[in-house]
Amino acid sequence: MVGKARDWIAAHRAEMTLSLRITVAGLIALALGELLGVKQVYWAVLTAVIVMQASVGGSLKATIDRLAGTVAGALWGAALGAVIPLPGTLATAGLLAAALLPLAALVAWWPSYRVAPVTAIIVLLVPHGDAGPVQAAIERLIEITLGCAVALGVALAITPLRAHRLLSAAAADALTPMREQLLLLLAGITEPVHPAAVLALHDRIRSVIDRCVAAAGDAVRERTSYLTDAPDPDPLVRSLRRISHDLIMLARALQKPLPEPLSGRLASPGKRFGDAAGEFLTELGDALKRNGPVPTFVPLQRALSEYDDAISELRRDRLIVPLKAEDAERVFGTAFALQQLVRNLADLTERVDELAAHS
Repeated sequence: MVGKARDWIAAHRAEMTLSLRITVAGLIALALGELLGVKQVYWAVLTAVIVMQASVGGSLKATIDRLAGTVAGALWGAALGAVIPLPGTLATAGLLAAALLPLAALVAWWPSYRVAPVTAIIVLLVPHGDAGPVQAAIERLIEITLGCAVALGVALAITPLRAHRLLSAAAADALTPMREQLLLLLAGITEPVHPAAVLALHDRIRSVIDRCVAAAGDAVRERTSYLTDAPDPDPLVRSLRRISHDLIMLARALQKPLPEPLSGRLASPGKRFGDAAGEFLTELGDALKRNGPVPTFVPLQRALSEYDDAISELRRDRLIVPLKAEDAERVFGTAFALQQLVRNLADLTERVDELAAHS
């Protein structure tokens, strides 16, 4: 029982750490707000909770977006509130339209300012006692800034998780459906493959690559903010995209089994390639998760060489000549997709090695 609990904690360490940081950030924001005499301290607490993200880079982005939107909304709302009085319902509606129209357009072009309309509405319409809109805007800026500062400080101080670690974990997750897809498609050399199964795996791969893209964006922000000297994350994401495209190319070539007697001649080298590639992808995923050494590339290269030799034997025996043009294209398309796959796996291996060297 203790061992299972320990394994569960190890598997969900990132989620538990984020929960701890959110809780600590909210409590510190409350304490500082009370200490500094902030009137509406709950805004600082809410901001600290909202801004806190899984990685330092994510928290940095959320902080910048929150501050930028708050400043834009507060300044515009204060300016309108100071110039235009509110004698009645129609005037209030006109003031609200004047506040929302430009800010909504700002959000439409730059979504990072999405907090701006909300801040302007609070400054203009929420009762502030004897305080005018200008003072209300200043108070809102103080509250939001306090919450952002607390969240970013907690993200940096309490078990900070760098975005490149999240990228490594997401990349490792991407290799699992890629391996499953490759083995499924190679079985299609001799047997029909269900299109729904192929499409489902493509969707899984695309979903995990989207996670990689998000983590890479946070990692770039950490690099540009000098919070880390980790390698540029974009090449790793590009390698994953290329491998995904190689699998799509292979799926198109193997929409139906290759014709006999070619399929029988290519079945064994295809299976050996699948076994070697599957083992390689598994070991590469483990290297990403543990920041360990990358696996050797020799077995995969040997398996590809054997498949290429089998294609050469088919050409030598003139078994490709009588094929229809479509079938001949599928034979060579399969070989080309595997060659590209190995080339892009080699590039991915270099990127993983760079991450391991940094860690």
